[in-house]
Amino acid sequence: MSAPTPETATSSDGARASLEALRTEIGKAVVGQDPAVTGLVVALLCKGHVLLEGVPGVAKTLLVRALASALELDTKRVQFTPDLMPSDITGSLVYDTRTAEFSFQPGPVFTNLLLADEINRTPPKTQSSLLEAMEERQVTVDGTPRPLPEPFLVAATQNPVEYEGTYPLPEAQLDRFLLKLTVPLPSREDEINVLTRHAQGFNPRDLKAAGVRPVAGPAEIEAAREAVAKVSVSAEIAGYVVDICRATRDSPSLTLGVSPRGATALLSTARAWAWLTGRDYVTPDDVKALALPTLRHRIQLRPEAEMEGVTSDSVLNSILAHVPVPR
Repeated sequence: MSAPTPETATSSDGARASLEALRTEIGKAVVGQDPAVTGLVVALLCKGHVLLEGVPGVAKTLLVRALASALELDTKRVQFTPDLMPSDITGSLVYDTRTAEFSFQPGPVFTNLLLADEINRTPPKTQSSLLEAMEERQVTVDGTPRPLPEPFLVAATQNPVEYEGTYPLPEAQLDRFLLKLTVPLPSREDEINVLTRHAQGFNPRDLKAAGVRPVAGPAEIEAAREAVAKVSVSAEIAGYVVDICRATRDSPSLTLGVSPRGATALLSTARAWAWLTGRDYVTPDDVKALALPTLRHRIQLRPEAEMEGVTSDSVLNSILAHVPVPR
């Protein structure tokens, strides 16, 4: 592999610094959610989408809004409700009486960063309207495909499935999300910090007043993606990723293991994390660091395992502990 030119190195380092600055900017609005922030940045680098899960009130929506404010990207928000129709997201043909012709009115999906708020509160038919947009990065209406802008990221929030009024996302749509990030309740110290900020006048609806400013844009994202594509992967690391994914297919606790698409996703996220941490090669620790958020939504527990308190994360942690690590 040839050594990078000074120009390439500078561009790569500058892009990394810009994306690292995102954490600082988002931290001005959101307290104590660094793993979720990192996951959103990794998804941007991998051209993937993110599912954020947590109980109401843990700043899932604020997290995505802060990301949009820290990036020079167009953003739109859709509140998913039981009566939302597919055309409310993708757009529709509208009859123009002046021209006596139908014209296409784009929906909110035609943006760089789409916030799909509480995606599991809308029926499966409307949920599935995002499938083509997420996978093909286009929307087809009346037989005509219409490309979406680049970059394009869907950041969807959902409440835990046991909450009333939720529709579980089908496996096909879950598989379209690169990462599933859990947004936990804050620690006592972080919650005190949140209350202190509010007492000092912080308004979550006015992020400019909180000092959140754009620190990166499409140019930095593209430069970062080009740098991530040059991160090397050894045969041993590729084998390690495959062994982890194959172990999920043999787990007695699971009815559904990770597909080859999931293995590809894990390799992509590990490469992005390696680059973010300043390396041009992937280590086993990079794979371990991204295994849970990349794979937890791609496996399915047996009912009897769920009744015994087994979770997707506990199964994956057990597999990571037993699969031999390459030296």
